Amino acid sequence: MPHPVSPPSQPTMIVPVKAGDGQAPAPTQAEISGILNTVFNAKTSNQSIDAAYGLCEVLVNSVGYRGLIGYGILAEVKKAAGDKKSGLRRESAQNLLGALFERIPPRAPVSEVVFLLQDGGMVACALDALADKGSVVRDAAQYGLDALFANLGAEALVVGLLPALTKYLSKPTGKWQGTVGAYQLMQKMADKAKLAVGSTKEQAEEQDILREAMGTKLAGLIPIVEGGMHDLKSEVEKQAVKTMASLTTLLSNDDVAPRIPLLLDSMQHPSAQTLQKAIHALCMTTFVAVVTSPVLALLTPFLERSLNTPTTPQEVLRQTVVIVENLTKLVHDPIEARTFLPKLQPGVKSVVDRASLPEVRELATRALNVMDKAMANDKTDVIDRTTADDIAKVLDAEIKKNNGLAGDLEFYKVLRPYICEMIAEDVNHRHIKRIASKIAPYLSSLMQVPGTHEAVASAVQQYYADEDARKFGVPEKEDDGEVEIVNADFSLAYGGMLLLSHTNLRLLKGHRYGLCGRNGAGKSTLMKSIAGGKLEGFPSQDVLRTCYVEHNQGEDADISILDFMVKDPTIAQEGRERISAVLEEFGFTSGPEGRQSQKVGSLSGGWKMKLALARAMLQRADVLLLDEPTNHLDVANIKWLEDYLKSHTDITSLIVSHDSGFLDNVTTDIYHYEPNKKLAHYKGNLAAFVQLKPEAKSYYTLSASLVQFKFPPPGILTGVKSLTRAIIRMSNVSFTYPNAPKPSLSDVSCQLTLSSRVAIIGPNGAGKSTLIKLLTGEVIPSVGKVEKHPNLRIGYIKQHALEHVEMHLEKTPNQYLQWRYAHGDDREVHMKQTRILSDQDREQMEKFIDVGDGKGKRQIESLVGRQKYKKTFQYEVKWRGFLPKHNNQISRETLLELGFDKLVQEFDDHEASREGLGYRELQPSVISKHFEDLGLDPEIANHNEIGSLSGGQKVKVVIAGAMWNNPHLLVLDEPTNFLDRDSLGGLAVAIRDFKGGVVMISHNEEFVGALATEQWHVVDGRVTHRGRQELSLDRFEDSQPGSAVPSGLNSPMPGSSNVSSAVNSGVEDNSEMKFRARKKKKMTKKELKEREVRRRLRHIEWLNSPKGTPHPPDTDDEE
Repeated sequence: MPHPVSPPSQPTMIVPVKAGDGQAPAPTQAEISGILNTVFNAKTSNQSIDAAYGLCEVLVNSVGYRGLIGYGILAEVKKAAGDKKSGLRRESAQNLLGALFERIPPRAPVSEVVFLLQDGGMVACALDALADKGSVVRDAAQYGLDALFANLGAEALVVGLLPALTKYLSKPTGKWQGTVGAYQLMQKMADKAKLAVGSTKEQAEEQDILREAMGTKLAGLIPIVEGGMHDLKSEVEKQAVKTMASLTTLLSNDDVAPRIPLLLDSMQHPSAQTLQKAIHALCMTTFVAVVTSPVLALLTPFLERSLNTPTTPQEVLRQTVVIVENLTKLVHDPIEARTFLPKLQPGVKSVVDRASLPEVRELATRALNVMDKAMANDKTDVIDRTTADDIAKVLDAEIKKNNGLAGDLEFYKVLRPYICEMIAEDVNHRHIKRIASKIAPYLSSLMQVPGTHEAVASAVQQYYADEDARKFGVPEKEDDGEVEIVNADFSLAYGGMLLLSHTNLRLLKGHRYGLCGRNGAGKSTLMKSIAGGKLEGFPSQDVLRTCYVEHNQGEDADISILDFMVKDPTIAQEGRERISAVLEEFGFTSGPEGRQSQKVGSLSGGWKMKLALARAMLQRADVLLLDEPTNHLDVANIKWLEDYLKSHTDITSLIVSHDSGFLDNVTTDIYHYEPNKKLAHYKGNLAAFVQLKPEAKSYYTLSASLVQFKFPPPGILTGVKSLTRAIIRMSNVSFTYPNAPKPSLSDVSCQLTLSSRVAIIGPNGAGKSTLIKLLTGEVIPSVGKVEKHPNLRIGYIKQHALEHVEMHLEKTPNQYLQWRYAHGDDREVHMKQTRILSDQDREQMEKFIDVGDGKGKRQIESLVGRQKYKKTFQYEVKWRGFLPKHNNQISRETLLELGFDKLVQEFDDHEASREGLGYRELQPSVISKHFEDLGLDPEIANHNEIGSLSGGQKVKVVIAGAMWNNPHLLVLDEPTNFLDRDSLGGLAVAIRDFKGGVVMISHNEEFVGALATEQWHVVDGRVTHRGRQELSLDRFEDSQPGSAVPSGLNSPMPGSSNVSSAVNSGVEDNSEMKFRARKKKKMTKKELKEREVRRRLRHIEWLNSPKGTPHPPDTDDEE
């Protein structure tokens, strides 16, 4: 309805002369009745509206809010609004109500109580009118509701309008149009609480209090709105869905936000399938933010339904109790916990009592204990909520001190709860400065002595300001003269695990902070949360430019370095010349032949780190987040990085690194993950930190570690009786990558034994990883040959270890291992380049061969068996197009001469893997134990998808996969990249005690020095061998002089040989790699007869022995 913005210039009645607001003489009942008569019986809408505005002026200038009830104005409005015979009267009633809603509350705030609460309020009258058949009536009613909404403050909306709407929606009878209107107002309220760009400080404060106060009411609102989502009237259903979507924005929780569409769908279409989908999605969520009552209000109904449904599958129950435990750990406030958790406790208890799986029962028991702890029923220091009754006592006392009220005591009984509830919202959400504005305007016309309402308001506000300081303390800041750039309070969780609880992170400009903690403590999670803008209290990018420095530029591997930099929109604005100049500073030479024109994919790890730092400098970063910056860097590049960080004193750095030497040299402060889920700040570098916290010594010594890795023993290798016998050998090997100008490796000869402990050392890009790939069969040599024992099993962990599992991110670690070894051998072996059939190999398989058995030329289909034959093996050959009875046995040498190298190698790999797996049961429980031996929690191994694990946990999955078939040789390419200090110590002890051979590439001098007895130096494609090295056994606390614990190394004693040899690790045997099996001596007839006699006599002796005597061993079978 088009209401005029101001009263008409020529009113239709005489308005008393204004002597100041509320000072004009009170009109008589007859005068008011006359105006009402004009309103209801005017011939046009405009005349009715003019009379309505005139009535508002009369009331405001004289008796104010009292006239609404005293003159029976509202009663008349209700009566006219319900007049079914006269559409004109119904329209006039809404016109008057709209005028009252629009004009009176701004000048007499106390009237809000009359409109919203007294005698049921007037909101329902306007909502009912939305169902009127006359459009003018509907428009007038909507105008009135919008006017009232605009005039109410945040607290008044929550304390006054929201209860009126919920009361209206709870009525069993009502017009659907009114229901839609009520839902729209609720949606409007939630939308008003959203933070908007460009809002003033006052608006932002209003939005904050509305969001927080309305959020606490969500527990009551969600069931009402969810009921509307199932309404048979489609208009109601659609509006309820929109309202629910708006209500969910009150959560202010970035973790749950991506799951909201799924949760809404589950609410709208409730079924076992949608519920399970929602639970699964929540279980896969990494929780970071503190869980407040709005989040609990939304999620509790889902969890309750899942726990209490008898048909819920055990896996879904397991996920549900994990979510319950996780959410509970993140609940800040015991009061909030006591509000929601009792609804879930019975369901969790029933899981403890009735779940069929012991694991689910155990998790549920754990969740119950966490819930009890969160509710803190035994604690007396919990800060209780301030109630309206508490405030009423303080308010009454202050009113009494200021000479009391002038009258209107009955009305004050209705007004007092309204004022006190508004103040309670401000006190509980700590918006103390708003209290006075919620008292003074409402008491101004009620006090005995004019003007004392301000004194009452300021006294109550001061009282609660003092209370707030007493409860929460006055924040103190260190005044050390330095610039504080971050001061954030937050909690951090991952999956079902709480990482940090209500802790503080404070960063000063120019400081370099080391972030220390065990693997899984949440270091990378914290860094990623900051980088993604998800950490509570951390300044946004437009306030503080934060740059996450990472190595990964894989998706742009095919473009030049300069183009890669220009592609970034945040850098492009710097201009191509400036970008090129900065790249020059970092060592990237310009020009068509310079390094800037090379492709990104051609860079080694050290250059990738320099490129990432150049990007950060061009983005003008204030804070650098460095997650494992020394990974893949050689010693020279690590030194360069140290100098770079120290020289830029205007940049603040937050560093996660497993390189203790680097951290010691660079850091000015340490943040440590404490056992009580807090971040503790220590001034000084890592060495100073260890002096204060001796238990953190595991950051320096490898075996002072709580993490224990246990590698399975390697199996027996046929024909290898000595630990120093060569089991794999490279002879005069050269290798050139396709289209590369020069070979990566030239004329390399080396060999390994079961006792080898070899470290391959060299600068980035020298060819170390290529050498490893040649040894393991990942690539084929261009020149020369690589020989290995036919039964040799190799466990290979690549430099970019996560390549192993990146195709299986949707599987759990347990499922991944089952998939990998499901067919009796290692599927990943078949993915090597040496196993992929080339066109030449396919031609070879099509060849016809004649083995001289008189059956002519035939084609080989496959090898189906293998057995020992003289000093070598012979293979059972299946011929294409022939039945198995025509199979032939052909020796290994013959097959190799005929060119079937790949076929033989593939069958040998299969047999070797089968032999290793002969000792393994591919059962989930056995696999769980295997993961536990390698430091991965069985709960994570069995239930968390690989995609949701941290880098360190993924590496453990890769190691577990490589060790499952009991390898003889373990090949580790940069094993220290993703493991923390504790896990590194566990890995070092496991390698030290491993009974097979180990080859490793690592720039971690501490790790290499503790383990490697031999070094291969790779420089410019050439390999030089350094003989036996002294082991730095002081790295292991349990290998100190006098210790009873042996080192576990199979190598000769340190110093036993200092001779450099190109054929080290196998000096006793440089002959051809032929492994003959021991041949049994054929027995004579006499010897056979004697053996039978001995066996018979032993059997007779056993039959005459007492019952239960074990059968004697048949010693004649021993050789």
